[in-house]
Amino acid sequence: MGGVNRVSRTKSGPVGANLFAVRSHNTALVLDLLRGAGAAGISRLELAERTGLTPQAVSKITARLREAGFAAEAGRRASTGGKPRTVLRLVPEAGHAVGAHLDRDELRAVLVDLDGAVVGERRAALDLGGGSRAVLGVVANEVSGLVGEALGGRDGSAGPGGPSGGLAGAGSLLGVGVALPGPLDHARGVLHRVTGFPEWDGFPLRDALAERLGVPVVVDKDTNAAALGLSVGVCGGAGAGRAEGGGRSFAYLHLGTGLGAGLVIGGEVHRGARTGAGEFGHQVVQLDGPACECGNRGCVEVLCLEAVTRGEVREAARVLGVGAGNLVGLLDIDLVLLGGRTVAGAPEVFVAGVAEVLAARARREGAAGESVPVRVVGGERVVAEGAAQLLLAPVFGRAAG
Repeated sequence: MGGVNRVSRTKSGPVGANLFAVRSHNTALVLDLLRGAGAAGISRLELAERTGLTPQAVSKITARLREAGFAAEAGRRASTGGKPRTVLRLVPEAGHAVGAHLDRDELRAVLVDLDGAVVGERRAALDLGGGSRAVLGVVANEVSGLVGEALGGRDGSAGPGGPSGGLAGAGSLLGVGVALPGPLDHARGVLHRVTGFPEWDGFPLRDALAERLGVPVVVDKDTNAAALGLSVGVCGGAGAGRAEGGGRSFAYLHLGTGLGAGLVIGGEVHRGARTGAGEFGHQVVQLDGPACECGNRGCVEVLCLEAVTRGEVREAARVLGVGAGNLVGLLDIDLVLLGGRTVAGAPEVFVAGVAEVLAARARREGAAGESVPVRVVGGERVVAEGAAQLLLAPVFGRAAG
């Protein structure tokens, strides 16, 4: 179950949710089927048939899940013979995760339940260049406040507490997922030279936040987090995940205060050997172009954002399309998803501009009827919701990376 199971301990006992019941691969399979069944529930026999596990194994797993509060009875269902079967359902409120999106000028944090439904949200101004102490203070305060508002008094506790303002009292909290611009080391939770903010180079953000909050923390690039959420179908509006990208290969292009890409190949987020995949905004498309904060000239990011600043949104969309065309040609992906606050300002223009470039490319290659579709991912919470999935996806047997 990845880092989700490595729940740290303090003098007051375990920190985070009691995860003994979700520690195995087989348990994750059962949990995923319970989640998929919704309120209608699913019987133990159906769980055995769909997982390939023995009925005895399923009974043991579901007993542990019920004891831990992750599953509950959802009534009885008539069977073809014998007594009616008891059906079980997931208990969404049994576990929660925080997803925090650290943008260059804003923090957005959401609290989601096991179904991925948002049950709380907070926003705050943030200066990513304001120094680690100030940034950590904003994140810790907003996350603690969010959890306190939404979970205070649940699980028999009084909510977040502790001498350092940690979250040890939030018994159903699995942890906090943090998403921010890269590059960074996802495995170690260490930042590299974040574009425009070189002072973060080498900062151990994961460990610093985990020590301050007292719960597990996972750190990833904003675009990877969004791509993960989309791949498991929990964010981005109707059907943007499993219906349009899950199990296939797609690129999520995020154009906000910067530009990056999250890549899903064969249903899994592709980060590369050093979490370097998806640095989409810094591909050079104009050798003598304007200087970019990364040190190169003529990057897609700087050309897009300068066009937006000039009010030439159609030109920005065309440049974005050129970059998307390079990505499609390199990876032969099935779908391009667009998101971010800049795209949200003129979604139709960006979809039309990118689609036009991709269609022209397909015509040149003799595949006019096979142009890669382009969609907009709705909502401003796509990155934050995806960040929460850094904690939740492994619980359901879906790799977070």
